[in-house]
Amino acid sequence: MSVVPPEALLITVAPTGAETSKAGCPQLPTTLEELVQTAKDCEATGAAMIHVHVRDADHKPTLDLGLLTATVEALHESTDLIVQLSTGGSVHDPLEARLKVLDAQPDSCSLTMGTTNFGDDVFLNPWPFVCELYQLSQERQIVPEFELFDLGQAHALVRLIDKFGLPFGGRVHCDFVMGVPGGMPGTADALVAGLATLPSEVTSWSATGIGRTTLPVALAALSKGGHLRVGMEDVLTISRGVPVESNAQLVERAVALGEMVQRRPMSTAEARSLLQIG
Repeated sequence: MSVVPPEALLITVAPTGAETSKAGCPQLPTTLEELVQTAKDCEATGAAMIHVHVRDADHKPTLDLGLLTATVEALHESTDLIVQLSTGGSVHDPLEARLKVLDAQPDSCSLTMGTTNFGDDVFLNPWPFVCELYQLSQERQIVPEFELFDLGQAHALVRLIDKFGLPFGGRVHCDFVMGVPGGMPGTADALVAGLATLPSEVTSWSATGIGRTTLPVALAALSKGGHLRVGMEDVLTISRGVPVESNAQLVERAVALGEMVQRRPMSTAEARSLLQIG
C-alpha cells in the first residue's frame, strides 16, 4: 500500500452512539436504512471511516449479532467506508456480549483502554477484558482503534503492546475521547499531555470532543497534525442552541476546518493504507 501524504485528513463519523434517544432527536439515524443513507452522505462529504452503534426496532441500543452483521454487510455493499463497530455498546452491556461484536466481521473495532466514570454511570473496561478483546482482534484480523478517555489509558496502551505485540496490520491508531464527564477535559492542554504519553509504536491518532468541547478539540488536534472524529454520537448542536440537522453537516464542518490548515479529506483508499486494512 502507498504512503499516505501528510496533508490527508482522516475524518471518522460516529453517527448514532448509544446515549441519545430517537424521541429526543428524531434526526438521529437509528434504522438500517437511515444509517446506510447517512453513511453514503458522509462518504460523499469527506468521511473515510464510520464508527457504528446499532439500535433495535424500538430504537434502543443493542448488540444483537444478527443486526450487527446485517449492518456491516449493508455498509460494505453501499459504501467504501471503513466499517468500525463499537465494542463499547452502551454502559449497561455485559462484557461477554461486547466480545461477540467481533463475530460480525467489521474492518475495525473500538477498543477502550480502561474503565471510566461516564456521567452518572461507569464504562467498565477491566484489564483482563481489554487483553482478551485485543487478542481476539489479532486472531480475527480486525484492526482496533484504541479509545483513550484519560491519560492513564494512554499509559495502559504501552503496557498492552509490550505484553501482546502490535495489532493486526502493524499500525497503531488511537482516538482521544475528550470532554466526557469523568474523563479527561476537552482542552488543548489535555491533548498535548496525552500525546506526550503515547508509545512510540503509535502511527496515527485522532481526537473527539464531546458536546461543547467539539470545536476546541478539533482545532487543537489539527494544530498538532492529528485526525478528527465527528458525529451526532458526540455532539447534537452545530452552534450554541442550534440543533445538528445531519451527520453530513458535521463532516462538512470538519472538512472546512481541515481546509483552513491546508489539509484535505483522506480518501477511503488512503484510510485503508493508513490503517493497513485490506
